[in-house]
Amino acid sequence: MCAPSKSEENRIDKTSQPPPISSPTTQIWPANLMQMILLEIKTQRGMALPLLAMNLTWFAKSAITTAFLGRLGELQLAGGALGFTFANFTGFSVLNGLCGAMEPICGQAYGAKNFKLLHKTLLMATFLLLIATLPISFLWLNMDKILIYFGQQEDISRVAKNYLFYLLPDLIITCLLCPLKAYLSSQSVTVPIMFSSALGLAFHIPINILLAKAKGLEGVSMAIWITDLIVVILLTLYVLIMENRKGGKWKEGGWQAVGVVAIVMNFDYLLFSVMLSLATCASTRVSNELGANQASRAYQSAYVSLGASTVSGCVGALVMVGARGVWGSLFSHDQGIRKGVKKMMLLMALIEVVNFPLAVCGGIARGTARPWLSTYANLGGFYFLAVPIAILLAFKAALGLGGLLIGFLIGLAACLILLVGFVVRIDWQVEADKAQKLASCDVQEDVRIEECVNHRTIETEDGAQV
Repeated sequence: MCAPSKSEENRIDKTSQPPPISSPTTQIWPANLMQMILLEIKTQRGMALPLLAMNLTWFAKSAITTAFLGRLGELQLAGGALGFTFANFTGFSVLNGLCGAMEPICGQAYGAKNFKLLHKTLLMATFLLLIATLPISFLWLNMDKILIYFGQQEDISRVAKNYLFYLLPDLIITCLLCPLKAYLSSQSVTVPIMFSSALGLAFHIPINILLAKAKGLEGVSMAIWITDLIVVILLTLYVLIMENRKGGKWKEGGWQAVGVVAIVMNFDYLLFSVMLSLATCASTRVSNELGANQASRAYQSAYVSLGASTVSGCVGALVMVGARGVWGSLFSHDQGIRKGVKKMMLLMALIEVVNFPLAVCGGIARGTARPWLSTYANLGGFYFLAVPIAILLAFKAALGLGGLLIGFLIGLAACLILLVGFVVRIDWQVEADKAQKLASCDVQEDVRIEECVNHRTIETEDGAQV
């Protein structure tokens, strides 16, 4: 038996040795730790300082608004400050929170150079915020009733509602401003945000001076959304100019989604006017009959209104389905937009079937002096059900606009079930008795005041005769 050669021994030794452990390609803490920290701080400083300046301009704008309210008087200061706080709590903070879901998606899309997803997220977030303004607007318009219900003084509550009424356009503007800021900041572009905010603040003072003298409290409220509109215009121009210089990265259908949303919502606005009229009629009829102590007629008015709204919703949906082939061509000749309109109007038709009776149920709730019930049902169904489902379907399931509308449909259907359950369980005789007590209190107070005035008049005449 021959001994193995040296080459064979070397081969045996190499194969018998365990394989070397591969070192990780990336180290969490590199050897030059201090250099890495300084580099990261320098990178974040370029983003953080402009954002800090932008936030300071927002606080400065709030302080300027409060100062001008104080110059109008104590009642205007109290009501305006209450309205501004209510707007921040129920409106702007909600919209900013919803827009927060956009930032990680845009940041990751920009890092992956997926510009189609980046632009699509901007458009979807804007559309989502615009839909969210509907229940917020309804809440603002009923703010005085809510505050009075919880014990706030009537004069302050009415001033606060008046302030919010003239602040309503800022909801739409915020739906554009928040996504634009998130879109730019996710790309580490923060200097334009700082300059546009500073320029808006510079205009805020003279606008307040002019409008406060001309319209008082309403002018101070209007100055806020005019200032925000200036910022939106500046940021929009910046985005358009920069995207054009980059070679037009919006070629992959980004602008088509904007056109589809605008065209579909134009048809929805037509139906919304009918829906709002039915809800107002239902509220008026129910409240009038309850005030007249006609429980059976209030019951009949409520159910007839609910039935009429259901039929109207179905008719409106059929009209929308029938017009979907023509409606898009009235606004655009682009084939992509027309196809998108035809597809989205089918989903919007289903939403209208739910929307009409939902609005009338809200009117019935207002007629029974319970506006808070429809407010809570709409807010709960929208924010806790519709928005999460819409985000999941639109972004996780990649259904786009269709996913958003399906999520809204589910949330609105849940709201309708809650409010229909409330209407079915109403004890109309009890509601009529409550209305009589409420109305009789005011009548008795008026009678007591009139008797007191007459008594003083008689005493004055007797004294004059003596």
